[in-house]
Amino acid sequence: MKEELSIDIVGLAGTCSYALDCIEAELVNIKNKHGKRVAYISVCMADYWAIQDDALQDLAMCALLHDNALTQYISEELEKNPVIDLEKDLSEEKTHLHCIYGEKNITKIPFKTDVSNVILYHHEHADGTGPFQKKWQEIPLFARIIHLADTIDIIANSMESDSQRWNFVCQSLLKNKDRLFDSECVNAFIHAFTKESFMCLSDGSFETRLWEIIPRQKQIFDWETCKNVADFFAKIVDYKSSFTSRHSIGVAEKAALFAQYIGFDSINVQKMYLAGALHDIGKMAVGNEILEKPDKLTDDEFSQMKNHAGYTYLILSDVEDFEEIRDWAAFHHEKLNGKGYPFGKNADELNEPERIMACIDIYQALTEDRPYKK
Repeated sequence: MKEELSIDIVGLAGTCSYALDCIEAELVNIKNKHGKRVAYISVCMADYWAIQDDALQDLAMCALLHDNALTQYISEELEKNPVIDLEKDLSEEKTHLHCIYGEKNITKIPFKTDVSNVILYHHEHADGTGPFQKKWQEIPLFARIIHLADTIDIIANSMESDSQRWNFVCQSLLKNKDRLFDSECVNAFIHAFTKESFMCLSDGSFETRLWEIIPRQKQIFDWETCKNVADFFAKIVDYKSSFTSRHSIGVAEKAALFAQYIGFDSINVQKMYLAGALHDIGKMAVGNEILEKPDKLTDDEFSQMKNHAGYTYLILSDVEDFEEIRDWAAFHHEKLNGKGYPFGKNADELNEPERIMACIDIYQALTEDRPYKK
């Protein structure tokens, strides 16, 4: 009988949303934790329809991952047109492209219910004037909920003053009722929030409440599912820079192959693949001006670059019972002599999987094109 991994998939989706938020904050000036706020608004609205259990978990995951194709879309658009105005383009034109990419990507995630077309139609307008001209009756409920939550979060965070935020949101909802948002979703939002409860989105306390509301049940992953999920996350990380277009997947594949070669059991081979796929997720918090600098980094820039391994550790710490995979992923720049980073661990503190990951990462980088190599 094949062994299978039990993984906190909701926690992984949360880490992914954080990584995507770093990109949005860098490129299109969207306030951090956008994905988690959209998820919180969505699951609070879900009470209006008595959405519970597996369906509520899937709604939360869709909300957390609604912009999963952002790095892919930006990378491909910049390749076609290096002078593109990303903020204008993402908000006004070609919105359907990242919806199409995102819909395709989440087929790799093991949802418990049918979430077809949720990501695809999450920018549709109730009156049919959205990217795909679908009216609200043709749009899945989860897509309508996420659309309202996404738009409201952007509107709310455009206001400097907390006192103005609630009134502005309510005015926007009434003004756009039956145009951008259907009446059901507007009613659901009003049912879910008061001025006082909406303020938790500003003070940060919503995140604790979010994890209390979502059923965070672990899911069993066979090897194929594990690989699909790992590839999903690796793709998001690798699209951050054109110079790392297959780096994480390359590390994942070689780490698993090496682990298998030296006799690791199937569970630990899967863990190595997942750790390899996630090892650079912290790079999402490092600016591309550093990642893609064609010259040697200054001491200050190198310090910022080194932070990525620490970010990987912090980001993956939010996944339940993930400590082992987190360490295998985050310690890939540690050295036996204690001069590595982020923690300066020495040979006595580094186990075999952590050492393997460091070697595989170096090999993978040496065999790839990098901006500084010339």
